Amino acid sequence: MDLHVVSRFLGRIALAQSGVMAFPLGMALWYGENSIYSLLLTLLLCAALGSIFLRYGYARTHNLTMREGIAITGLGWLLATLLGMLPYALGGYLGVLDGTFESISGFTGTGATVIEDIETLPHSILFWRSMTHWLGGLGIIVIFIALLPEAGQSSVYMYNAESTGPTRERIMPRLHDMTNVLFRMYMVFTAVAFIVFLLCGMDGMSALNHALSTISAGGFSTFNNSAAHFESPAVEGWMTFFMVLTGGNFGLYYRVYQKGLAVLKQDTEFKAYLLILGGATMMTGLNLLYAFDVTWSTALRYASFQVASIATTGFVSADYDIWPAFSKNILLLLMISGGCAGSTAAGIKISRVVILVKALRLMVYQKLHPQMAVRLQMNGRTISADTIHLVGRFFFVYMLFIVWWALLLTLDGINVFDAIGISVTTMGCIGPAFGITGATSTYAGLSVFSKTILCMSMLLGRLEIFTVLVMLQRSFWKSKGLW
Repeated sequence: MDLHVVSRFLGRIALAQSGVMAFPLGMALWYGENSIYSLLLTLLLCAALGSIFLRYGYARTHNLTMREGIAITGLGWLLATLLGMLPYALGGYLGVLDGTFESISGFTGTGATVIEDIETLPHSILFWRSMTHWLGGLGIIVIFIALLPEAGQSSVYMYNAESTGPTRERIMPRLHDMTNVLFRMYMVFTAVAFIVFLLCGMDGMSALNHALSTISAGGFSTFNNSAAHFESPAVEGWMTFFMVLTGGNFGLYYRVYQKGLAVLKQDTEFKAYLLILGGATMMTGLNLLYAFDVTWSTALRYASFQVASIATTGFVSADYDIWPAFSKNILLLLMISGGCAGSTAAGIKISRVVILVKALRLMVYQKLHPQMAVRLQMNGRTISADTIHLVGRFFFVYMLFIVWWALLLTLDGINVFDAIGISVTTMGCIGPAFGITGATSTYAGLSVFSKTILCMSMLLGRLEIFTVLVMLQRSFWKSKGLW
């Protein structure tokens, strides 16, 4: 591995981030806010650091190696989140650790916040929070490849290290063309959501911020009460629609654009995704109807919103901490399953859930008919044994880390159920959990120790777990002439 080459890519990422910083800076100038200086200084620091990386690095004529692709992705995400912390820390809005937590939560699409009174922040800082969601939602590396074609075909290693799911399905032969299409779809969805939110009665800033947060499956709101602030069935209904949309496979949507809606009927993962959300909504709605004195329409309104939100985004329309234990456990399971592969939502992905369930059925069937050859199929294609084993290993490691983070949180004095909820929601990049970090609470009261491990949990949950784990191996960095 040649770290000079890695340095060049990191330099371009830092320079790109300085360019993005011009948008909140322009907003601060427009509104005459005191955040101008912190944003300007952040822009200059990003540009200076990018220039240093570029000066130290060089371009290579042949392709990147797999290790270089992984290093660029992992270090690129770490660099982006640390630079994203600067507007909070330099402006005096948050300390370094809290600013780092807020930045990682933003870029990973978690939506967990340590800010107790969001409505006191300047428009430009609120916009930057939502921008971190939008940049990280589709993927920093995906956007980087889409806008910088000179990354070359070898950028497939960077794409694979960032993208999530059991397979790496390509909707177009050339990676740059594919990421470019995904990025344009991402922009169109965001623009449509912005217009719809305006028509629902939001002001321009609220519509823009919530469009960025919704389509990116992030969950940052500009109000302390999140989506509950609007008290509008129309707003909640459209947000539910866009949250369900963003939890689907963007590559599948492109195939729908090409071949029509019949494609949706053939996609096993998408059908399972809608079935899970629909079943969870019905069970939660019935549970709320039984537990509270509400109408069926009210129960369905809150159940559908919160089910879609917990599976993808993390917005809050009601205090679900007071809901019955059955409903809360449904939400907990949705935090784990997440959205579809190729979506902006996190979690273990519905495709993995489908493969695990199908594999379990096959194991039972083979016990009854040991001599019969059986195959696991999905979308009409046979899933290889290697893919099944990879999914099983991923699920084991994912659950192992949930248990590990929860164990560390209990060491810090947090009760078991709250610790499990926090661990699940940060690994699943959802945001609100239960109890001390529930629907009406923030993460501000947690200790330095807990916030530190949760930063690691969010980053691990957003990237493919093995991408991060392989970078922790000493042998990964061993090479002749690193610098």
